Amino acid sequence: MFATMRDCPQHTFQILTKRSARLRDLAQYLDWAPNIWMGVSVENRRVIQRIHDLQTVPAYVRFLSCEPLLGPLDDLPLDGIHWVIVGGESGPGARPMQADWVRAILEQCRRAHVPFFFKQWGGVRKDLTGRELDGCTYDEMPLNGRQH
Repeated sequence: MFATMRDCPQHTFQILTKRSARLRDLAQYLDWAPNIWMGVSVENRRVIQRIHDLQTVPAYVRFLSCEPLLGPLDDLPLDGIHWVIVGGESGPGARPMQADWVRAILEQCRRAHVPFFFKQWGGVRKDLTGRELDGCTYDEMPLNGRQH
C-alpha cells in the first residue's frame, strides 16, 4: 500500500489510526513519501499516548484528529505535530462538545505555530450546527507538506 501511495505523488494520502502503538512499531519498515500524511485520533486525555507514538514516526506530515472531541485536551504535546483537526460527534446519540475545549486547542496551536482546522460542531443534525468558532471558519493546512 505504501509503495502505491509513493508511486502516486499527485495525490496526498491522509492515513488516520487509533492503533498508534502498532504504527510506532511498524513505522521504520514503511516507505514514507512526502505525499503520505499520518495522523492519530485523540478524542480525550485517556488516549494522549497516541500523540507520543505518532511523534516517533518519520512521516513528512504528522497530524492529530481530535474528533469526536469528547473532553478537554489541555497541554497537548505538539512538538513535531504539523496539523490539528477538531470536530464534534455527529449523528443520533452524539455527545456534546464544549466551545471552551475547542478554543483551548486553537490557542495551543497558535502558541506552537501549528495549523488548526475546525471541521464541525457535530450533533444530531450537523448540517444545522455548522463549523464556525466564534464567527470564524478555520481551514488551515500544513504548507508544502510541513508547517514547521
